[in-house]
Amino acid sequence: MTQLQPVLLSGGSGTRLWPLSREAYPKQFLALSGDRTMLQDTWLRVAPLATLAPIVVANEEHRFLAGEQLRQAGVDGAAIVLEPVGRNTAPAIAAAALQAMAGGADPLLLVLPSDHVVRDAPAFQAAVREAMPAAESGALVTFGIVPEAAETGFGYIQAGAGQAGAGQAGEGVREVLRFVEKPDAATAQAYVDDGGYYWNSGMFLFRASRYLEELGLFRPDMLDAVRAAFDGAARDGDFVRLGKDAFAAAPSDSIDYAVMEKTDRAMVLPVDIGWNDVGSWSALWAVSEQDADGNAHNGEVIAVDSHGSYVWSRRMVALVGVDDLVVVETDDAVLVAAKDRVQQVKDVVARLKADDRSHAVLHREVHRPWGSYDSIDQDEGFQVKRIKVKPGGRLSLQSHRCRAEHWIVVRGTARVTRDNDVFELHANQSTYIPLGAKHRLENPGSEVLELIEVQSGDYLGEDDIVRYEDVYGRS
Repeated sequence: MTQLQPVLLSGGSGTRLWPLSREAYPKQFLALSGDRTMLQDTWLRVAPLATLAPIVVANEEHRFLAGEQLRQAGVDGAAIVLEPVGRNTAPAIAAAALQAMAGGADPLLLVLPSDHVVRDAPAFQAAVREAMPAAESGALVTFGIVPEAAETGFGYIQAGAGQAGAGQAGEGVREVLRFVEKPDAATAQAYVDDGGYYWNSGMFLFRASRYLEELGLFRPDMLDAVRAAFDGAARDGDFVRLGKDAFAAAPSDSIDYAVMEKTDRAMVLPVDIGWNDVGSWSALWAVSEQDADGNAHNGEVIAVDSHGSYVWSRRMVALVGVDDLVVVETDDAVLVAAKDRVQQVKDVVARLKADDRSHAVLHREVHRPWGSYDSIDQDEGFQVKRIKVKPGGRLSLQSHRCRAEHWIVVRGTARVTRDNDVFELHANQSTYIPLGAKHRLENPGSEVLELIEVQSGDYLGEDDIVRYEDVYGRS
């Protein structure tokens, strides 16, 4: 029996969905089209086909996010391969293939970006089953999306003649004639009119060894670097931490450029599965439920004489007499954009980075492996945070050179270490952590611990931490 192992690519930063998606918490970890996050939806979509636990390739900074969300989705035994630096999809998939073969197996790998929407999961599953015989025979299969329109934001795949007429799903696996770059509008329309061109979905199916063979043929330098990084990886539970220097030496390239455009074994299966890469706010509007006026929203929205707009907000938002807007409100930023200009959100992120503004990377609420903290007020000499610690969560044993802290428990039970004392606090109780004291906060209870932390001192930056011990392996 052929083994099928999903590979979930989760290393992207998702800056085009700023301010909701940020580098420290990108879109694959957000619930954008339902109650589950995009990573969780990707796994649940493929779970009925999988005979092996997934391999997730993620940025090292996102390791606890990925691990926790997989746990919540009921995944047991996933391998989470951690990239110390981003090197695009070709090296990431190579690392996943090496992980898949580490125990002597050679499964089919179903490679899926973890931040796409597929509305027709049964059709997707049927397509994977249809593509498996070709992959078992040594082909490198990709899935081409039957185009709904002359889209200029996607690359295209030109396919050989099919069995059921041009431009249709269900034609069977076909030879790839060529991959083409994102076209202009006239060229995109010509592709749609031709009927033999499909959107490049970035989803692939092939045997692990076959991908490594083809990569070794066309990019041996890349394969050597990734193999060295994998051989030098540190393994910590489910985490496989690729060797930093070796992986950084791997050329950065996509699987399309490194392998698929060069191999003579590339095949494509045309599919119609309700696919969307959710690469912009307008794309998210397109896959969201809309009212009679074409408005879509997440949160409380009143729209008066307004049409075709998208709103994401934590507070109530009213639209009056506006059309085709995108309005996104988070705790620390508001985006207002014309819906046909949302691709320029990346320019906002670039400016934030150039100005060294934290808004490009962090939300006001920052997630940590033990829970999260939200900086709710700050001025010269003080900062107020709302801290949440998950059941069983345990902050590092630490001290601060520049600040003292006052903790007030709002909900739950806190176990506090302060120098040589260990004691518990409950709701409406508080304690003081003097400057320089070794301290630790833990949640020994079964409910989330919430407390207010008031910091005071000359410097309140997050880098004022001396760690003596940490259960999460942070230095």
